[in-house]
Amino acid sequence: MATYTLPELPYDYTALEPVIDPQIVELHHDKHHAAYVKGANDTLEQLAEARDKGSWGSINGLEKNLAFHLSGHILHSIYWHNMTGDGGGEPLAEDGVGELADAIAESFGSFAGFKAQLTKAAATTQGSGWGVLAYEPVSGRLIVEQVYDHQGNVGQGSVPILVFDAWEHAFYLQYKNQKVDFIEAMWRVVNWQDVAKRYTAAKQRANNLLLAP
Repeated sequence: MATYTLPELPYDYTALEPVIDPQIVELHHDKHHAAYVKGANDTLEQLAEARDKGSWGSINGLEKNLAFHLSGHILHSIYWHNMTGDGGGEPLAEDGVGELADAIAESFGSFAGFKAQLTKAAATTQGSGWGVLAYEPVSGRLIVEQVYDHQGNVGQGSVPILVFDAWEHAFYLQYKNQKVDFIEAMWRVVNWQDVAKRYTAAKQRANNLLLAP
């Protein structure tokens, strides 16, 4: 039985227009995200077979594949809910997300400073990757991570709460090679209500990271 399943989109393919074309949403979710789900499940089966046979010649590749596909599945699952056709702007107290707004200001100095850092992190990934706003439980602050592929350069224990997909499949059909234009447009569909919920949940689970007995 499959361990991971492809989640349904929380909206239809047209919901993010004009920022993201419906064809991109369909291909991105139904093909690319689905491939990561299948890859994670296939790798788990291959690891089970390796355990049964006591055959470990491919262990390095299998562990890398599991990290790649599982991280791709997790990040995409967050990505879809991080966006809404009614989103954009910045988090404000009057919209019920004041705690998140305060945390951003405290961690980055200002919303403008945070926006500039995440935009640059996402837009300048070398090759494929993500720009990520994450809750870092050791310091209790928010950080920006520049994630290569799906799993590289990640602070252990950090919890992603806002993710910008900077892989070409996320934008190329519409934005061609203008990754910066796509990242700038992404700010118009950010679902701050979703980000705020993820921030609150991440803080509540912070003590699960045990650094010392």
